[in-house]
Amino acid sequence: MIKQRTISRAFSAAGIGLHSGARVEVAFSPAPPGTGIVYTRTDLSPRVVMRCHPDLVLDTHLCTALVNGDGIRISTVEHLTAALSALGIDNLLVDVSAPELPILDGSSMPFIYLFESVGLKELPAPKEFLKVLRKVRVEDGDKWAELNPRESGFGLDLTIDFNHPAIDRDLEHFEMDFSGEGFAKELSRARTFCFMRDVEYMHAHHLALGGSLDNAVVLDDNRVMNPDGLRYKDEFVKHKMLDCCGDLYMGTRSILGSFSAYKTGHSLNNRLLRALLSDSANYRVVTFDAGGDQGGPLAFIGHPAEAS
Repeated sequence: MIKQRTISRAFSAAGIGLHSGARVEVAFSPAPPGTGIVYTRTDLSPRVVMRCHPDLVLDTHLCTALVNGDGIRISTVEHLTAALSALGIDNLLVDVSAPELPILDGSSMPFIYLFESVGLKELPAPKEFLKVLRKVRVEDGDKWAELNPRESGFGLDLTIDFNHPAIDRDLEHFEMDFSGEGFAKELSRARTFCFMRDVEYMHAHHLALGGSLDNAVVLDDNRVMNPDGLRYKDEFVKHKMLDCCGDLYMGTRSILGSFSAYKTGHSLNNRLLRALLSDSANYRVVTFDAGGDQGGPLAFIGHPAEAS
């Protein structure tokens, strides 16, 4: 049986909030089977609890944000959620001291490093997957994203389109078969990026106050401004694919199928996941025995210990 996962022990970390520019403390704790990913705003009294769910993604402006019925939010969750998808973590408690998670270096790599350092633990319950049964597509002008059935595993195919001298037109497409190791090697280090011409607008709207060359790739009108350049030659499309992995894991069930998209973003990714879940004829929830004989489970990072 492929089992659900959590972390082996609690730990904490801290960093700067991308939009607030303030220090953010975050604590991660193990959770039992069926919990999902649960956030708690510890800076509020009483504390506010939100379970990660696609229906709570109510703001996708410059990030993916969970927002409850009272307008309480937790922003910039997509890089963490992408790391959780790669690690196969289904259950986790996340206590955060601000309206957003720390941006760290602008990628998923620090989260993967932290979780692998404390270790993972298997839980006595089967891991659930969403097996795509028929095509689901969403569009917004010339932008689109879709999921299709696939014999096994999860495939991603993404094309971006930025008219900028520093973004090579030949490096705006990337495709891969998803696995934890593949994510760690090909996507995890890809950082969020922005254009200097947009920074003044964002600051005027109290956004990206914590952004810097330490946690984002910044482009002026002609070049990449970061002294060390890019981590991947195609870092731009790879970060967008990292975002897709996070946005599609907001329901904390890994997808078995094929994802393809053109110029997609957080909003369209969320619409696609909601469209998939809106009709039970679109998917089936499946589990796997030890042989994985229901269509090819995904391979996640790490070798978790058995639950005690």
